[in-house]
Amino acid sequence: MTTTPPRLRPAPDGSDPEPGSGSRSGALAARISLGRAMNSESADYFLLLGITLFMVVFGLVMVLSSSSVESHNDTDNFFSRFWSQGAYTLIGLPLMFIVSRIPMAFWKRSIWFILGAACFLQFLVLVTPLGVEIGGNRNWIRIGGFVGQPSEAIKLALVVWLGVVLARKQDLIDDWRHVALPILPIAGGAIGVVVLGGDLGTTVVMAAFVLGGLYFAGVKIRYLLVGLAGVAIVAVVVAMSSASRMGRIAALFGGSSAANPDVNWQIDNGFYALASGGVFGVGLGNSHSKWSWLPAADTDFIFAIIGEELGLIGAIVVLLLFVMLAIVFLRIIHSSTDPFPRVTTAAIMVWLIFQAFVNIAVVLGVIPVLGVPLPLISAGGTAMISSMIAIGIVLSFARQNARDARRAKGAPVRSGSAA
Repeated sequence: MTTTPPRLRPAPDGSDPEPGSGSRSGALAARISLGRAMNSESADYFLLLGITLFMVVFGLVMVLSSSSVESHNDTDNFFSRFWSQGAYTLIGLPLMFIVSRIPMAFWKRSIWFILGAACFLQFLVLVTPLGVEIGGNRNWIRIGGFVGQPSEAIKLALVVWLGVVLARKQDLIDDWRHVALPILPIAGGAIGVVVLGGDLGTTVVMAAFVLGGLYFAGVKIRYLLVGLAGVAIVAVVVAMSSASRMGRIAALFGGSSAANPDVNWQIDNGFYALASGGVFGVGLGNSHSKWSWLPAADTDFIFAIIGEELGLIGAIVVLLLFVMLAIVFLRIIHSSTDPFPRVTTAAIMVWLIFQAFVNIAVVLGVIPVLGVPLPLISAGGTAMISSMIAIGIVLSFARQNARDARRAKGAPVRSGSAA
């Protein structure tokens, strides 16, 4: 039996075709298509994506270094916490890219349901055996082998909800009643279910990005000052309602508390870690504090390990990364003509940058220990996923801004580049 060889496409000059020319032309077409897709994105898109990916990779390296000793003590495996964080990152990365392609209309249609579902999960944490208490905070849910924080889902849903609602209220934003009516019951209720879990750090971050979203929406400063005063009063009441939180405040001023005796130890060893790093650090992987001297070395106090191993230079690099992140967010806000992406991006910016400020300020001893991770760097699975999805939302806005700019200039807009 004979087989007929595949027919070869003749060359453009009429000469004999070369074998494999079809596959080469297909590969060339794929490269051209990929190039067009890349060219359709804006500089802000690539800058935000590049900073995010660098911070995620840097965070994985620091999680591996800071958690290796405790991982070995807990599981007899130096890499257990690193593999766990890596697995969550591998979930967050594709979600970030998928979300970056979702149109804004999807969020406007579904955000009420998403926010309600997230609050329902937090309610289950409070009133059912699914809730898990860690460090005095009942803020985790255990379903089978999965343990996560519904409060991270609430943060993610709330920033988008703020953008949707405040965009609809744009023409009525000067009337405080039209601002207070949706914000107080809905945003206040979402924050309230987190407060009931005892997580003061997350509560402060959520209150901050709500105020930030209101500011960028154009709410009058005097209304924001009233809101800030209300947040401060609630924060004081929540802090005084817990002996553990009062102990953290006492530790900030050199005191101690029987309810939380390890706080002084944690703060002091955070200082020792930063001081021993000097300018250039002791070298990656050479931290002494991670040998069970510094609690939460891979989560809340990872910045101390960065300062110890990479020195002042490494700490400054981390600060500059967050400054660059804030600059890109501001560029995207400035280029947005629609109030929905502008307010949502602003709320996400305040969320990530303010949370980074709180984390670093705790390590430096400027504010009491609040227990919030360093975004995109600290260990923490649901925190990493929610932060990457939030970045994906902003990436979709950056794509839409570029598309709107090309349309305004009269340039052709490819249908595949829609946000």
